[in-house]
Amino acid sequence: MPDVPEVLFVCTHNAGRSQMAAALLDREAAGRVRVTSAGSQPADQLNPAVVQAMAEIGIDISREIPKRLTAEKVRTAEIVITMGCGDACPAYPGRRYLDWDLPDPAGLELQAVRPIRDAIHQLVRALVADLTMSRVVDI
Repeated sequence: MPDVPEVLFVCTHNAGRSQMAAALLDREAAGRVRVTSAGSQPADQLNPAVVQAMAEIGIDISREIPKRLTAEKVRTAEIVITMGCGDACPAYPGRRYLDWDLPDPAGLELQAVRPIRDAIHQLVRALVADLTMSRVVDI
């Protein structure tokens, strides 16, 4: 296991859920985790309501761009988290796979995106606690 785990968030367009999760984990983990995100069919740009929802909590993701999911990204991740989008990821031994079943914020107004952001934030906090605890136990 690497000293700093790498987490990959995957959703179809990499324009909403996976981008929020990556940004939240990056902030919550404070350098204790490497974070990437990707999508099987990346959008042209991030969902504007997602960008705004994240700005409300002090996280600027406006410069992020949707990225394509590749086998290499999955191969280098220790943990792969799909975001309830039914995306198929290549399976590699030794990887931990999770699915966070969350609504898609595509086409939603800001007030409907906030609860999705907050649900992701709770899942991210639990993930950080789990990763921190498992690293302590492994030592």
